[in-house]
Amino acid sequence: MGGATSSTSKVVILSKSERAGHDVDYLFGQVSIDKPFIDWSGNCGNLSAAVGPYAISNGLIDADRIPQNGVATVRIWQANIGKTIVSHVPITNGQVQETGDFELDGVTFPAAEVQLEFVDPAADEEGAAGAMFPTGNLVDELDVPGFGKLKATMINAGIPTVFVNAQDIGFTGTELQDAINSDAKVLTMFETIRAHGALRMGLIANIQEAERRQHTPKVAFVGQPADYTASSGKQVAAESIDLVVRALSMGKLHHAMMGTAAVAIGTAAAIPGTLVNLAAGGSERESVTFGHPSGTLRVGAQAIEQAGQWTVKKVLMSRSARVLMEGYVRIPADTL
Repeated sequence: MGGATSSTSKVVILSKSERAGHDVDYLFGQVSIDKPFIDWSGNCGNLSAAVGPYAISNGLIDADRIPQNGVATVRIWQANIGKTIVSHVPITNGQVQETGDFELDGVTFPAAEVQLEFVDPAADEEGAAGAMFPTGNLVDELDVPGFGKLKATMINAGIPTVFVNAQDIGFTGTELQDAINSDAKVLTMFETIRAHGALRMGLIANIQEAERRQHTPKVAFVGQPADYTASSGKQVAAESIDLVVRALSMGKLHHAMMGTAAVAIGTAAAIPGTLVNLAAGGSERESVTFGHPSGTLRVGAQAIEQAGQWTVKKVLMSRSARVLMEGYVRIPADTL
């Protein structure tokens, strides 16, 4: 699609799956907007919602699996992180339903609701069951050269994410894009946090590798509920949310919230003691509603502590998807 933003510069590769219990294999690439580079290190939650509808419409799902009217279930193998996503796609007259009254802040038009289940979302880079908290701690002290020591929750769920407190870095958590993306010093701070978080999480062997791994981890900052005006002009009331969250993608503040980061937020919010959970009030919970630059989003998660280790079996959220354009990309034969 282009557009010179991280949210519109992506690629998805799909195929029928040969893995037992799955319908399609899904590989995601985050396309850099300032260099010829594609990062294959993580997933995209928003495009996860498009996988099921595309697979149905393009013959990757057997016709006898698709109801005339109702909901089709598509089991997706997410190849980047080695995890299962279950997509529930609305069907009308045998076709994927795109229109509807489901509204998602940050998306221009109402649409049909696609429900997603991120199954056992914690994973290591090879797709094996990895530690949800790679450092072994719910909260760490992260030494960020040039910016001091910060409390951080570093979690691997949905996508590796480093959470810090908004107030610790001079923000409230209600900032919009212009307040962050126009300040080179602030962007440098976030990139430094990201790089050193990646090192502590074991995602890279040295700081220099962070430049080649732009997609992960994500960096997000959290704060207690507060009133603010979203970028759309919508008034968000503190009493309507549990906390505020802002997240960066590919070096810029995201205009809303990445789907995979929402999985990380829902997971961390469900585990008492993380910075996300503390910002939301510190109580046990199975869902959280957070404020982001475009409005609000609700995510559900069930966390279980067993033998001192936290696991989350499933994270639930809803997205929408529709066809925007169709065409062909012609690749010279000698490049294949």
